[in-house]
Amino acid sequence: VQLQASGGGLVQAGGSLRLSCTASGFTFADYAIGWFRQAPGKEREGVSCISSGDGSTYYADSVRGRFTISTDNAKSTAYLQMNSLSPEDTAVYYCALDRLPAPCTYRNSFYYRRYDSWGQGTQVTVSS
Repeated sequence: VQLQASGGGLVQAGGSLRLSCTASGFTFADYAIGWFRQAPGKEREGVSCISSGDGSTYYADSVRGRFTISTDNAKSTAYLQMNSLSPEDTAVYYCALDRLPAPCTYRNSFYYRRYDSWGQGTQVTVSS
């Protein structure tokens, strides 16, 4: 399984970006996808999760209401729409795949060991 994250870039505060995470070598039917980010000098943190099992989604408090996670099974791709970006959102964003479509809850969405495969990351930089 390979995950390819893309869509990062430089954007001004208040702007938007849409990240993509395309999976290959995997039938994109039963899964959960997590998005994580890591800012310079900080630990990796969970951003969002979506499960194909029950359609559940979960967001970190810091992004809830601004970011939206979605998937397109026909394209084997997950998306993270990011609106109202702020400099605090600057980080490398990673997607991760859980091949078991367990629901995304506050308990398990950002549990690293849940995820089997990780993408290489895409840089998001938000200027003030």
